[in-house]
This record gives sequence, structure tokens and C-alpha cells, in this order.
Amino acid sequence: MGLVVLIGVSGSGKSTFAARHFRPTQVVSSDFCRGLVSDDENDQSATGDAFELLHHIVGTRLRRGLLTVVDATNVQQRARAELVRIAKKHDVIATAIVLDVSESVARERNASRPDRDFGRHVIPRQHRELRRGVGKLNKEGFRRVHVLDGPAEIDSATVALERGWSDKRHLTGPFDIVGDVHGCRAELEELLSSLGYAIARDDQGRAVGAHHPEGRTAVFVGDLVDRGPDTPGVLRLVMGMVGADDALCVAGNHEDKLVRALKGRKAQARHGLAETLEQLGAESEEFRARVRAFCDGLLSHYVLDEGRLVVAHAGLKEEYHGRASGRVRSFALYGETTGETDEFGLPVRLPWAREYRGSAAVVYGHVPTPEPEWINNTICLDTGCVFGGRLTALRYPERELTAVAARRVHYEPVRPFPASGGGDGERSGASGDGRGAALIGIGDVLPDGPVGRIQTGFGTVSVPRENALAALEVMSRFAVDPRWLLYLPPTMPPAPTAADPGVLERPDEAFGSYLDQGIGRVICQEKHMGSRAVAVVCRDSAAAERRFVPGAEGAVFTRTGRAFFPDPQVEAAVLAELRAGITAAGLWERFGTDWIAFDGEMLPWSAKAEGLIREQYASVGAAARAALPAARQVLEAAAERGLDVADLAERTERRDRDIEAFSAVYRGYAWPTDGAAGLRYAPFQVLAAEGREFSAEDHLWHMGVAESLAEHCPMVLVTRHRTVDTTDPEATAAAAAWWRDLVAEGGEGMVVKPVGGPRATGARGLAQPGLKVRGPEYLRIIYGPDYLAPDRLATLRDRRLGRKRRMALNEHRLGLEALARHASGEPLWRVHQPVFGVLALESEAVDPRL
Repeated sequence: MGLVVLIGVSGSGKSTFAARHFRPTQVVSSDFCRGLVSDDENDQSATGDAFELLHHIVGTRLRRGLLTVVDATNVQQRARAELVRIAKKHDVIATAIVLDVSESVARERNASRPDRDFGRHVIPRQHRELRRGVGKLNKEGFRRVHVLDGPAEIDSATVALERGWSDKRHLTGPFDIVGDVHGCRAELEELLSSLGYAIARDDQGRAVGAHHPEGRTAVFVGDLVDRGPDTPGVLRLVMGMVGADDALCVAGNHEDKLVRALKGRKAQARHGLAETLEQLGAESEEFRARVRAFCDGLLSHYVLDEGRLVVAHAGLKEEYHGRASGRVRSFALYGETTGETDEFGLPVRLPWAREYRGSAAVVYGHVPTPEPEWINNTICLDTGCVFGGRLTALRYPERELTAVAARRVHYEPVRPFPASGGGDGERSGASGDGRGAALIGIGDVLPDGPVGRIQTGFGTVSVPRENALAALEVMSRFAVDPRWLLYLPPTMPPAPTAADPGVLERPDEAFGSYLDQGIGRVICQEKHMGSRAVAVVCRDSAAAERRFVPGAEGAVFTRTGRAFFPDPQVEAAVLAELRAGITAAGLWERFGTDWIAFDGEMLPWSAKAEGLIREQYASVGAAARAALPAARQVLEAAAERGLDVADLAERTERRDRDIEAFSAVYRGYAWPTDGAAGLRYAPFQVLAAEGREFSAEDHLWHMGVAESLAEHCPMVLVTRHRTVDTTDPEATAAAAAWWRDLVAEGGEGMVVKPVGGPRATGARGLAQPGLKVRGPEYLRIIYGPDYLAPDRLATLRDRRLGRKRRMALNEHRLGLEALARHASGEPLWRVHQPVFGVLALESEAVDPRL
């Protein structure tokens, strides 16, 4: 990452040099830009526009972290100044490569090129400008300057790309990241020992290094010095570890001040610096020189583990990761402040971590905090050891915290340091993940352009902005607390339209659809006619407070994120029954968790849809029963008068039979409930538990867990199911017969899914999670009482299912991604992104009857 500026007179060979040593995409040529804006690379009147375009391209590439080479003469200081300014704006290093050839060589080369027909005065002028500026390039802001003298040196030169100083992505750990030590040598030795490091000592018994037998590397977040009782001892130990490649260390603001003091520069001897200088005064001159060189060589931050981990003393915003500038170093050492001070005279800091949206975990210190807490994939490890708190380390990638208590209060803080509440001795275990520590911003879910894209483990899902706006309205006004929303279920498409002209859906087409994808085994599950409900059940309020929302013990929500039960007491009673069943079934212990999330169906349908049944279905039946008898009487009277109304009478009789059949359907899915009494819950997927999600398990496993829960929880309803070999005609015929039995009993039908589970794949990638096959009678409440009339059925058979299937698969991808992000402890905004995407896709105009 960085900017390379080629400098040389016309004819010095810059374009040839660039083509030889860099990729074509890395080189931005002024001639090429001039051609883009004028169709003539030699049109000097277009130079202004050409360089405006060149600067734009350079800035865009540097913003994206790409090596960029500028091929132009760049002999004028003002031309170079603009390029250096762009490099500084994007916090990258600028390197100059000067191709210095004689005027005669340049003139000879230009004479052989017909496109270089300019006056003889140009080369001498460029040469004078080059001579005038070449000695000042470092002062202009170029970090590296390479001068190649003459054609021979230019032709023999090689270009090697170096890693950025902070780029340690090739180091993958494991790491033990240690918070601010501040001269607390005894606590540091204790912490390293508890982490498994063997401490090496010199002949005076002083710790001079530490090595981990399993090859772990310690990483210190800076502020090794000041305030504590033994800064030289801490430095001796850490310098030994770094020198032996057993540790890395970044600079802290206290090391920065110490270097200034050791160099004789102005530095106020406050906040422990005076004590450090006094302690170092008792050491040898050689040791002080080592300390000065060590602290002066510390970098602002490190990017580790292929970019997944960043360590900086005061933290670092994502746009600064891997970059180098005074601005980046200042942020890494001191953080970002408002410019104001608090009542203790200390700077008021901006909460950068609450706005952090990077994928890399950022580990830092600087600001003492009683308890480390993950906030948006960042964590502060300064737990105030020198103030009587603890010295804390984060084991990475395990994300486990280990801490030792301070021996005593070594230094009285300016601002009172709260009691940690951690007790004495070592403390291990993961802290909270910070899901509730930050709000979700509109920018996290609303795309800037017309279409947003969410990356999932199964490809990219596009979310139109207008759909996101509709989802924003729903999510902001009606949804439950987003901390509960670890998942929203996908829509489910129907099976392809049946080949039998007398029905719309039947199992044969579902089996055939999966067989076409190369899926040979499916599971057929009885389809319950209820309402989709996700239940997140916590073992107790402490689990809910730690992982989700304080003051609750779980949540039950609909597939659009709304609270399933308007009455919180009913929800609490449902959760209490499920919790008791989970406890009796031993599922807490089985999954090693204190919360479990299920996806299932809550019955009866009337529990959620009573108003819908009354207004949309019962009203139709009531109207028909009021109107049709009167119509029959009129037709009977007409027939008595000799009018031929036989066809109309027969149609009326058929309507009467259809409306009774229609009413019988919705009546079968309604029964009285009183609070939680009478409710039944049919879980068909275990979504997640602490640190785990279960989409890789097959559906027989999920059914087994549901059956185990049903044995101990009367509310839980077992879902009847059977597996089918889609390549076996007898097996598919038997399954079709079972479906006919289900619908004959008044059931809705069944759902066909790949046995392999939610992550099952077929010949075309991720498979449809399920296809619903609904019975002919049930479909009356979808398409109308008389939909089986031949003319109506013929029209309905032309259902366009493609869009529904695509939407279902995209929502399924998003659901799997949300579960994966939640299980891996990603920040709330990252989990909420795919959840929000599901709701946004639900805003598409797709026939709801499908």
C-alpha cells in the first residue's frame, strides 16, 4: 500500500520502467489520462483536465489501499506537492523514484518518437527543474527517495515490494495480548506465568525474557512505563521477549513522552514520568540507551492474523488500519478527543468503538476500565493494574480473558478508579460480547445507492433501497428489541404446479424438484396450520442480561420480527413452560448453554390470527350463508313460474357446498385459548445456543431434539414426519398416500425438505430449505371457496413461482448468515444486517397466496 511517484524529464524512460516493474493496473499515466479526456495523448490543452482525472484515480486507489504508481514528469515541485497531499490525505507513504538521464539522452530518445514534437527548450527546462528539486524531496514529504543515475543504472534496477511496517498479517498467532502494565513488574510476571510462559532470569535474578512452550506470542498494547514501582524491570522483561521474537509491542503515549524526555526534548514530568526518569537514573547508561532505542522504534499499531486482528494502544478506526501518517500515529497513541476536559482535567474522549464497523478485532488499552467488554468487535484491556485494579490479557483467537489482581494501589489516579468487583487472584473466561453496548445506525442497514449487497457464506444477496426503507419503517415501529432478533425465518415457496389438472399442488412435483437438484433423500413433515414463531428461551434473567436484553427471560416473535403475544404475561407464561421443559429434558447441559432459540409453529392459528379469521374468512362465510338461502328461494320461485334457471340454481347449490367446505377449513384451525392455556408449540429447528448454531445438523437431528423436548413439555407438539428416497417410485407413492391421509384428516398438508438440513446443497448450490405441498381443501382459504371450479383452476395453474423461489432462497441465505454471525460473537450491527435484509426482501411485491 502506498504511492510511488516517478520523476524524470521527458524521454527518461519512466513509462518503460513502470511497465517493467509494475502491473498495468497499478500505473496511472498522465498521457493516458490526457487521451481519455481528449482522444489525443499529446493535446496539451487538455492537461488540466487530465491531471484532475489522474488525481481522482490516484485518490480512489489509495483510499482502497492499492499500490499506485504515477507516470508523469513530476519535475515541478507544485505537481509533486499535490500528489504528496493526496498520499497524506489517505495516510499512506509516498516514495519517489528519480530517473536521472542527461539532456542528450533525453533529446535523442524524443527525436525518435513522432509524438514528441515539442520545442528544444523543453528538455533543458525540465532538467533544471529536476536538478533544483531532487535534493529537497525528503523535505517535500517523500518517505523514501531512490535516485537512479543514467540509463545503465535504470536498466539494471530491481524493484522489491516491502510490507508496511505495521503489516504483520503473516503472523497468525496464537497471541496473548497484555493490557497496560505501567511499571507493575511483579503482576506482569505473575500474569505471564499464569498464561504458561517460562520466565528467563539473569544472574541477578531479574526477568529478562519469557517463552511459551507452545509457541504463543505475547503482544503488549503499550504504556509499559510510568506510575508503577518498577518500570526498568518491565522494560527489561519486555525488551528481552521482543528481541527473542517471543513478543510484539506497540507504542503507548507514555513511551512517546519518555522518548522525548530521554532525547532532551520538552516533556512535562507528570503522570508518572518523573518516577520513571528517577528509576532509570539508577540504571546504567547502556541500559538507558537500549530503552531509548527500543521505545523510539515502537510502531503505532500492528495488523495481524491475515488482517483479522489489530493491536493499537488507544484503538484505531478501520480506515487507519495498516496505514502510516502522523494522524494515524496520534490516534493510535492518544485516541480521539472532543478538545474538552472533564471535572478532573482529563480529556473527554470520543467513543470511536461504538461507531466501529470493521471486520478486524481491535484490541487496545489506554483508558482504564473496571471490566473488559467487547464493543463492536473491539475490546479495551486496560483494567487499571497500577491503580489497584487488575492486569488483563486476552488469549487470541480463543477470546478468553485472564487477569491477575494488583498487589496494591501503586499510584493514585486523578479520576477515581472504580472497584473491579473481580476479587483477588486470577480471573479467566470470556467477557460479554458487547451486543447491547452500541446502537444500530441507519447506515448499517440502508444502502447508499439503489441496491445494497450483503455478503453471506452462500453468495451475495442484493437488497433494493426501496425495500430497505419499507423494512426500516417496520423494524423501527413494530419489531421487538433488535438484540433478540438473531434470525428471521425465510418465506417458503409452494411445490411446482401439479401435472394433474384437477389440483394445484401435490407431493410428486416436490420430490421431482429435489431430484432434479441431485438430492436423493428428503424429509416430509406434517404442516401445522398455525403461525410461525421464533422462541428465544433463556435459563434465567442473568443469561438474558448477559446475551440479549436486561429485564427479560426470553422472547417470542413472528417472522416479521414483531412480538408474537401483545400481552407480556402470556409471553412470560409460554416461555416459562418451554424453560421448564428444556430443563427437564437436560438441554441446557446437552448444549452447554444458558439460552436456546427455536424456530417453529405456534398453534392454534386463531391464537395469532383471530382478527384475520373473523374479518377476512368468517365474514365471507357469514355473508354467503345470509345471501345464498335467499338466492335459492328466488330461484325456486322463478322455476315454479316456468323459467329455466336450472344452471343458475346448480351453480348456487355448488357455491353453498363450497362455502361450507371453506368455513370448515378455517374452523378446524381455531380453538379457544386462555392465556398460555390451550397453546401448542411445534418446533422444527433448533436455531442456536451459546456460541453455536445448528444449521449443519440434519433434519432428523432437529426432530429428535423436538421429540425429546415434547416428552417433558406438554405445550410442545411433535411433528409427524417420514424420510423418502426420491429415486424410489414406491417410496414417493407411499409418501404421497401419507399426504392424502393428512389432508383427509383436515390437515394443511406437508413440507418437503432435504434430509441433510438447512445447509443442504444440490447440483445448483444451496438447496431450497423447503417446499410446501398444501391440500386441495386447505387452498380454499388461500384462493377462495370456489377455486376448484374448472375455469378458475385453469387460471390459477399459471402461477409464476420463480420470483417466490428466488426470494425464499435469498432469505434462507441471509438467515444462515445471521445465525453464523451470532454464533461467532460478531457485533449486534453485523448480526442485524442479514436479519434486516430478510425483512427488506419481504417487502417485495410477490403474490402472498404463494
